[in-house]
Amino acid sequence: MGEARELKSDKTDLLRIGFSAVDQAVGVLHDMAVGRVTEKGDRDMVSALDFAVEDKVRRFLRQETPEIGFLGEERGAENVGSSDLTWTLDPVDGTANLIHGLPLCGVSLGLVHGDLSILGIIDLPFLQRRFHALDEHGAYEGDTRLKASTISSLEAAIVAIGDYAVGDAAAERNRRRLAVTRLLAERAQRVRMFGSAAIDLAWVASGRVDATIAMSNHPWDMAAGVCIAREAGCAVMDADGAAHTLSSTATITAAPGVREAVLKLLQDSELCA
Repeated sequence: MGEARELKSDKTDLLRIGFSAVDQAVGVLHDMAVGRVTEKGDRDMVSALDFAVEDKVRRFLRQETPEIGFLGEERGAENVGSSDLTWTLDPVDGTANLIHGLPLCGVSLGLVHGDLSILGIIDLPFLQRRFHALDEHGAYEGDTRLKASTISSLEAAIVAIGDYAVGDAAAERNRRRLAVTRLLAERAQRVRMFGSAAIDLAWVASGRVDATIAMSNHPWDMAAGVCIAREAGCAVMDADGAAHTLSSTATITAAPGVREAVLKLLQDSELCA
């Protein structure tokens, strides 16, 4: 975290630029139809709207912060490695939801310094909610400061899980995911799958859910929400309990009171997968 702290004088300006970028993304989402949908792989798709949002944000950030790299889900990396800073963007997190007319989707813009997420903005345009956080400055929904749930028992917790794997080796990759689901069905109050990592992370930060378990860690999916959840006081971890970084293999967030119960469940899932 020491490297991140060196940026303190520039962070608020970068947050302002990030807000402007997300404003433009939301404008495209409201003004443009989904358009042509094409297959990216097994049961995975991308829409013309995804590309339009990413292109708009990429152009804006290239102009405003040319010294900062950019990594978008749909068109990949640009100028990454030229500095320690990289913007990460999922232009529509929850594309399948969007295509099916479900409002559970949003724009997820993060800023990564080295291996750590230091800024996050998540906008849910069809729910009219925006979440943001800045390293060492707290997390907010609008002007309201966020704080993790105070729940202390998994039996009273609502836990969100990430999507199941598709594509190559999906059956093998889903063995542990299904084991996690089964154990949560036995131990948690309720299990939810919202279909958007951005929503999972924003809602655990706001206390709407008490933990999230995603057995994946793509920067465009996770960087923004990881910063928001961490700044709200959530435990943000890899599956083994180590602090979360871009190198983590999973993204686990939990209210402090259920951290140990979630980690125990993950250990048990590995044994029975």
